[in-house]
Amino acid sequence: MFSGAWRRLRLFALEAHDLALSKLERNMERDRDDVQQLARAGHLRADILRERYYAELRPNLLAHEARHDLTLRLWLASYWPV
Repeated sequence: MFSGAWRRLRLFALEAHDLALSKLERNMERDRDDVQQLARAGHLRADILRERYYAELRPNLLAHEARHDLTLRLWLASYWPV
């Protein structure tokens, strides 16, 4: 569209699983809606979300680990029912 006009512009965005995990702590209705939409659209996989939570996010939590564990379990059960 503007050839060469944006040579120095760099855009960064979170990967879908990282975006979902960033919403885990707040867990407001709009956050749950966002995660549900990502799951429905096929941008999230339950196994990857679970793996990244336990490998990357949970070891860095400072408090409320049980609450976050429960939130993740509820999301997995709600958005990927067996």
